[in-house]
Amino acid sequence: MANKEYHYAIGRRKETSAVVKLFSNGSGNFVVKTSKWLEKSLQQYFGGNDYLYQKAISPFITLGADTIKKFDAQIKVVGGGISWQADAIKLGFARALIDRDPELRPTLKPYGHLKRDPRVKERKKPGLKKARKSPTWSKR
Repeated sequence: MANKEYHYAIGRRKETSAVVKLFSNGSGNFVVKTSKWLEKSLQQYFGGNDYLYQKAISPFITLGADTIKKFDAQIKVVGGGISWQADAIKLGFARALIDRDPELRPTLKPYGHLKRDPRVKERKKPGLKKARKSPTWSKR
């Protein structure tokens, strides 16, 4: 896969980043690299959780069920929880598809595949225990 031409995109959600390399003329082989040595298929990575797998590949489902068989992908995911990682992968796939063919943008945009969820964890403030939780106040 390394010597083929690919389209590259980054998807983010909260603390998660997913780097997606989308290879054309593939066979539907999606590989997730969680570390330098460990590789799993996308379905194995989500541990049989079909909802998260469907969420991750939803840009391909929007374009048509047979579209997924035309591509191979190499994905590197860092940080966050498994649900956030599915969202980050979804955004990475959508951006890589747009990079490959800009005419797909009007098809993917109404379904929300190109929108990045901007919510992040609020920072801890000085004098408080967490972002908003304060120490117990006693009257005396």
